[in-house]
Amino acid sequence: MGLLMRCIGLTLLTILSAGSICCNASANDEYPTRPIRWLVGFPAGGSNDLVARVVGEWLSNRLGQRVVVENRPGDSNNIATAAVINAPPDGHTLYFVNAANFINATLFTKLPFDILRDMEPVVAIMRVPNVLDVHPSVPAKTVPELISYAKANPGKLNMASSGVGTSIHLAGELFKIMAGIDIVHVPYKGTPPALTDIIAGHVQVIFDNLPSSVTYIKDGRLRALAVTTRDRAPTMPDLPTVAESLPGYETSSLFGIGVPKGTPRQIVDRLNSEVNAALKDQSVRNRLIDLGGILAGGTPEVFAQMSREEVEKWGKAIKSSGATAN
Repeated sequence: MGLLMRCIGLTLLTILSAGSICCNASANDEYPTRPIRWLVGFPAGGSNDLVARVVGEWLSNRLGQRVVVENRPGDSNNIATAAVINAPPDGHTLYFVNAANFINATLFTKLPFDILRDMEPVVAIMRVPNVLDVHPSVPAKTVPELISYAKANPGKLNMASSGVGTSIHLAGELFKIMAGIDIVHVPYKGTPPALTDIIAGHVQVIFDNLPSSVTYIKDGRLRALAVTTRDRAPTMPDLPTVAESLPGYETSSLFGIGVPKGTPRQIVDRLNSEVNAALKDQSVRNRLIDLGGILAGGTPEVFAQMSREEVEKWGKAIKSSGATAN
């Protein structure tokens, strides 16, 4: 009798477990059940926003629910990050991961979250290079010539940035450290005034995001010496990388998607699969490349590793420069 009851119990447990698995699978198969919010921690019109809208349009068509890009700037990107981390882990709130997240991990000493611990990585979308620009009056047409000139004239060159702790600032600080040169940092309140002053010749060097510099490079108001990514930029294939002259140097803005920790793996995999499909679609590829992107893709684990490397890289530049959050 006891043996019979145990067998019946095991059979019921098996049936219940199978039912639970079926229910979970069904719930994930139905995802998404309502519109998806995709939070971007920057105002509309910038490169983060534009990339999110290109990929969001693809996801809307593939998922059968509208993906709504929601711009929520403020506190150096931390407001949007916290909003996603604290959202329900059901795949209906996405986050646009960007360079500010990796920088802030070191720049801010008391963040209420840890981007590597509290955000589930989904997929890397692309990298956007910075470009090393100089004013045409600078007697250097290559990276080695710029390094030689700076070593011969310590403190003579000024380097503009869009603000302390930005990727534009820290790309320059890392360059200074690795090249062993002294260039004076001049922070501005955003990229437009920094570009205005370098075009006017008030400052001489900037590590600007490629999309915002390209017009001035083409019309000769700025001289581009190199891009900061490991590989050459598809939009300017004749422009060398900094690493070709300074081995090991690499800075760029890594863009990707994150979701709240605890989001079911089936949902993470679905989103990952759809974005990887987008990156293989020629129309989407062309639009992202036109925005200056070097496309990425890959598994969630690949994006997680890339994120760890980004935090380490930017942390090194921040600690060496002494930059702190204002």
